[in-house]
Amino acid sequence: MQTAVKQIRHPYITVDRKIRDGEPIIAGTGIRVLDIAIKYEIMGMSPDDILSAFPHLTLSQVHDALSYYYAHKEEIDRKWKDEIKEIEVMRKKHTSLLEKKIGKIKDIHR
Repeated sequence: MQTAVKQIRHPYITVDRKIRDGEPIIAGTGIRVLDIAIKYEIMGMSPDDILSAFPHLTLSQVHDALSYYYAHKEEIDRKWKDEIKEIEVMRKKHTSLLEKKIGKIKDIHR
């Protein structure tokens, strides 16, 4: 027995290789789905809080971005983790000018 899978449309989300290297964004903005997901998941912001941070968005756009994130969570999370690894490699290769002047800075985010 086959189960029909309904495709969910995300009317407020677009993917264009020319914008943000093809990352999913809220259409008409440069705001990535990941930006919304981080504010919601990691920073603990509510959709209304996110609207305060991005007052040009609508609640429908925020909810659609979160829906898109959860529908593509593994892919988006994997890409984000890969980017974090790349940043760590770059940090090791290139000391900041400030660190050169005042010495090693303690990473308060760890």
